[in-house]
Amino acid sequence: MTGTLPAGPTVVDDGIGEDLSADLAAASLVLARRFAAGATLWCVAPSWEPHAQHVAVEFVHPVIVGTKALPAVALTGPDPVAEVRVSVRPGDVVLAVAGAQDAAVAAVMRRAPAWGVTTLWIGSGARPEPGSSDHVLWLDDPDPRLPATGGFVLLYHLLWELTHVCFEHPGLLAEPAQECSDEVCITCSDEGRLGEVVAPGAGGMARVRTAEGIEAVATTLVEPVTAGELLVVHAGMAISRIDEEGQA
Repeated sequence: MTGTLPAGPTVVDDGIGEDLSADLAAASLVLARRFAAGATLWCVAPSWEPHAQHVAVEFVHPVIVGTKALPAVALTGPDPVAEVRVSVRPGDVVLAVAGAQDAAVAAVMRRAPAWGVTTLWIGSGARPEPGSSDHVLWLDDPDPRLPATGGFVLLYHLLWELTHVCFEHPGLLAEPAQECSDEVCITCSDEGRLGEVVAPGAGGMARVRTAEGIEAVATTLVEPVTAGELLVVHAGMAISRIDEEGQA
């Protein structure tokens, strides 16, 4: 069995329709695969910290006999970007519970590719920009009271349950093979990667964090650079900056 989530609970009520059900299934499958590969789930909710703590507890302390205790941590300090930056490892998952207007969460999501992590954003009302997160689980109801009514809790309870449904089918947990038929893949070799400056250096070089780790990158084309700045890296050289709006 590969690639398809088995039948699970039918999700029809509380504003969770067919599209959101599909988003939940896809996010759960990816989350199960990351956990199977050794990932930790890092949870942030700057405006609603109890949600971050609740998500972490759901995964660490399962209530159903026989289900796995999965590594999850709530980060609840004043600077989500700094806390996530020092906590995550490549392959981990960051889950945020926040509105689309939350600048700190948007900054975390924007940096995630440089840290090599998968992102999942739960929220309501106006949606984040397309591509802001790998997975978006969203309730379109604009009611500002929604975060306190249980809608978010339902979403991450279902996420937890469906993740464990995947664990019941080990054939689902292997990552699909990435195939490239050419000896040198032109598309892959020409792809820019996101990097975050760790420390600027002398001679037009800087230490930059990418999904592959810390790299020495030539910054001649974009100098001066500062720690925390996002760059597009190609062939060992920074070719452009990414601003706080995610634009090159």
